[in-house]
Amino acid sequence: MHIASRGRVSKWSKEQIDKLSTPELRALLANAERLKESEVAALCNELLDARPRGHPPVRRNKGLPEVRKLVTRGRAFEKNGVSLRNRVWSLGGIRADGAVVLLVRADEVQQADGVHSYLLWGPNAGDSRAWSDTPGGKERLGHCRIALERGAAKGLALYDKGVAADTVLDFRVEKRGEEYWATCSPIQRTTVVTHK
Repeated sequence: MHIASRGRVSKWSKEQIDKLSTPELRALLANAERLKESEVAALCNELLDARPRGHPPVRRNKGLPEVRKLVTRGRAFEKNGVSLRNRVWSLGGIRADGAVVLLVRADEVQQADGVHSYLLWGPNAGDSRAWSDTPGGKERLGHCRIALERGAAKGLALYDKGVAADTVLDFRVEKRGEEYWATCSPIQRTTVVTHK
């Protein structure tokens, strides 16, 4: 199949494009999108939509993880009704309804006996957790104490490139010695996409 050069792509008529086979039409659509020829891409999509098998079927493999969109930490908390005290070091806050919402690193969640656990805060014994003595650590300790009194908190999962703001975890907060832990049902395996 001959595809016109970039300068001539916009001269394709609907009738010319409609004469193409479905695989050729899909190839033209891919080229038009790559070359940012929006008019040709729109015509291709319109014609593919009208064909019984114009667009390839979307196959969802049940074994694959669910896809979630990632956003920035500040946006994730804002979306869940929390104003952070400090946009640099705050890792949680309290919603207007009194719920404590905390950020948890998805890669630090531990699993045992079908339950997921996450260390929310621990004392800085022998400089093992210097973060605990920072303003962010002290704020986290305060949030943990409030959540422990209430028996529950909400969590937002932090991945390498952002936060899955649309997935709010419900977890119990418990104290183990001097440490505060969150426990919840297993967190689903997740494939994430970054925000634009």
